[in-house]
Amino acid sequence: MTDSTTAPEAGSTPAASAPPTASFSQLNLAEPLARAVAEMGYSSMTPIQAQAIPVVLTGRDVMGAAQTGTGKTAAFSLPLLQRMLRHENASTSPARHPVRALVLLPTRELADQVAQQIKLYAKYTQLRSAVVFGGIDMKPQTLELKKGVEILVATPGRLLDHIEAKNAVLNQVEYVVLDEADRMLDIGFLPDLQRILSYLPKQRTTLLFSATFSPEIKRLAGSYLQNPTTIEVARSNATASTVEQHFYSVPDENKRRALRQILRQRQLRQAFVFVNSKLGCARLARALEREGLKTNALHGDRSQDERLKALDAFKKGEVDLLVCTDVAARGLDIKDVPAVFNFDIPFNAEDYVHRIGRTGRAGASGLAVSFAGGGNDARLVAEIEKLIKTKIEIEPFEYDEDMPRIREQGRFNEGRRAWGGDDPRDVMDSQRARPEGRERGPRRAAAPVDPFFDQPYEAQPRAQDAAASWEKGAKPAARSGVSANIKPKRKLAALFKEPAPAPAPAPVAAPQPETSAG
Repeated sequence: MTDSTTAPEAGSTPAASAPPTASFSQLNLAEPLARAVAEMGYSSMTPIQAQAIPVVLTGRDVMGAAQTGTGKTAAFSLPLLQRMLRHENASTSPARHPVRALVLLPTRELADQVAQQIKLYAKYTQLRSAVVFGGIDMKPQTLELKKGVEILVATPGRLLDHIEAKNAVLNQVEYVVLDEADRMLDIGFLPDLQRILSYLPKQRTTLLFSATFSPEIKRLAGSYLQNPTTIEVARSNATASTVEQHFYSVPDENKRRALRQILRQRQLRQAFVFVNSKLGCARLARALEREGLKTNALHGDRSQDERLKALDAFKKGEVDLLVCTDVAARGLDIKDVPAVFNFDIPFNAEDYVHRIGRTGRAGASGLAVSFAGGGNDARLVAEIEKLIKTKIEIEPFEYDEDMPRIREQGRFNEGRRAWGGDDPRDVMDSQRARPEGRERGPRRAAAPVDPFFDQPYEAQPRAQDAAASWEKGAKPAARSGVSANIKPKRKLAALFKEPAPAPAPAPVAAPQPETSAG
């Protein structure tokens, strides 16, 4: 990972570089904060912490960019807590505990994670904190807010709900943090952010952190930051040098086999597995679970409680594989995840950078494996190459002897045809492999027989025939599936009615005896 400071934007000031070996002991933190930091095992600061913390302590606005997993939460939380402790109010009255620091984040998981970190940093202080996000009942959050909190962590949508319900008052906010600002803009939170910022005092400290300094981010910073100090500790859209990256050519029906083989060969304990759709996420998780792997799914259709439980189980080591959509691609701080698998190549090249940022965090080594199955994957890989400015080599995957190949490898590099050379009928569901021995050509089966009328369906009148008859003024033929021999008005019960008794034969007159004329 390289450290650098960007050329300052107009109206901004570059941060003074800090020694890469700076330690937290040099910050002279208040005793409660220093004790909490020591308990958490922090010693040396990461580059973003070493550059941002001294600037935030001075009260200046900051526009910071850094890779995920570089310690941004501590970079803004610790100096804000330090400044707030200088004016800590010991009163227990909720009115005496207004919201003084507001931290906005794009996703529920990230908000919950940052709130937990802030609680750990502030555990030996009297500062109160709370988190509000959507997907769960507002009542417990409302009760927490009514008690009075000084540090509020929130997602924009749920915060606006509480503002409209008058549960949260922001007219005394001194510090606001916009974390993962680029992601908030990507998912359409700009109008919500503008509404929220309109409730805040103009005199405040504003910190904006983003993975990239896109034009939209620069416009946002220009509107709401005052002469910010610009900090960037990694090249925009760079991938961590500690992550070993591989792209393998693997057809869709072999991806699970390749995944299991790599897990076994590398002796990986845990991994993220990313897919592009919620349906694909749920199906893959079920399939891996049936194959004996401890697996859970994390996607947008799961309830907030289910998502939090899945993350908690993964953190505790109770789950080996966490199958995710990009809802989990940013900001989740789970330590020591050894590997990330891109089961699907992401549609957005920037999401590739964020996905593989889940491993190799804070200087640790990691593995990122991507499966390219053909079709549009060639174009998506080319976009990733362009973004990260690195040539990507697609490697053929070598299967173990006990894992036979279904098709010849190298298809990605050789053909790159639409559908990857597969029959479209077979790739409609990427989780379903064609049974061995199945013939490709169309096979016409014998016409099915209607079990009730005992005649082929094709022999029965069709809808278009009925329409033609109707246009000619004739009565329409019977519906498909009903014999034409049955009149439309005839009830079904008539078929089973007992026949009426035959009429009694007319009486035959007794023969008369012959007489002769006499």
